[in-house]
Amino acid sequence: MVNQELTDIGFTHEDFAALLDKYDYHFSPGDIVAGTVFSIEPRGALIDIGAKTAAYIPIQEMSINRIDTPEEVLQSNETREFFILTDENEDGQLTLSIRRIEYMRAWERVRQLQAEDATVRSAVFATNRGGALVRIEGLRGFIPGSHISTRKPKEDLVGEDLPLKFLEVDEDRNRLVLSHRRALVERKMNRLEVGEVVIGTVRGLKPYGAFIDIGGVSGLLHISEISHDHIDTPHSVFNVNDEVKVMIIDLDAERGRISLSTKQLEPEPGDMVKNPQVVYDKAEEMAAKYRERMLQQSQPKAAVEEEVLDEELDIPSAMEEAEEPVDVDMSIDEDALVDVDALVEVDESVDGVDSVDEVELESEHKLEA
Repeated sequence: MVNQELTDIGFTHEDFAALLDKYDYHFSPGDIVAGTVFSIEPRGALIDIGAKTAAYIPIQEMSINRIDTPEEVLQSNETREFFILTDENEDGQLTLSIRRIEYMRAWERVRQLQAEDATVRSAVFATNRGGALVRIEGLRGFIPGSHISTRKPKEDLVGEDLPLKFLEVDEDRNRLVLSHRRALVERKMNRLEVGEVVIGTVRGLKPYGAFIDIGGVSGLLHISEISHDHIDTPHSVFNVNDEVKVMIIDLDAERGRISLSTKQLEPEPGDMVKNPQVVYDKAEEMAAKYRERMLQQSQPKAAVEEEVLDEELDIPSAMEEAEEPVDVDMSIDEDALVDVDALVEVDESVDGVDSVDEVELESEHKLEA
């Protein structure tokens, strides 16, 4: 009886298929669509996005973080956004991803944080021969060893929460590089002033100067700023672990550099070579005179015709790899995944060097040689 009625109205299976084709949506990889979860499986889920065949999302594409079960992310009948990862397979089924949406939004967020010059905090979850790994907004970030400001072995940093500044945010190359040292230098710089006398410890000696630890950050006492007298090598004046008094002569927050001087503290030229204790005893007095000179030099000078002259003052993949391959043609650009080892190789050239200043200055002096 029912079949007779269907025949009478003249509506065939071919007509029905044609009607579906007429109202079918066309989906392309890269589209973001709304979908409803209608079946959760052990290693994935079926999603209704309005296509003729239910789309599939494997567990590896459900989150930017590693998960053990789909239920950690999805619930039955839940409606949310999905990224179309691959075109239809031979069964007409699309492959979806939530992970890709989260990555896009994470990159957008870290770009915003970098633009704001924000300091972020994250716990170290692993280390390698070149540095340490952290997660920022779900992305995997790399801290080069030369940008880790601590005397601890890198292995002991796992689980430690560090303040960090952004060095490089490059979504195209999937490079997210951060600096612990720069965050500490910035925080320290907020409490330091040019012309201030500080007590520090000699942590390293190079042909071009001494690196002084002042409260956990490193400053450079260049060889030209040790004394008015000529010095062949900083080793002739200092030893590692010497406690010294130095004056801050420049603070470069952008590059994370602190420049120091004992030359400006000498009561008489050559005192740092002949009798350093005299320099330390009169350090505050000489620093006060230095600040006074700098203040006078910064004030505008009136010309004869009462005109004011204006003087012109002359740095591993951010994306986590899926736990196991998806049994479909994912068409993912593997070249887009961050190669942390490549980042390590970049930093190996400075492995063992104690500070950002040392890295940059080592390069400069090699070029000069």
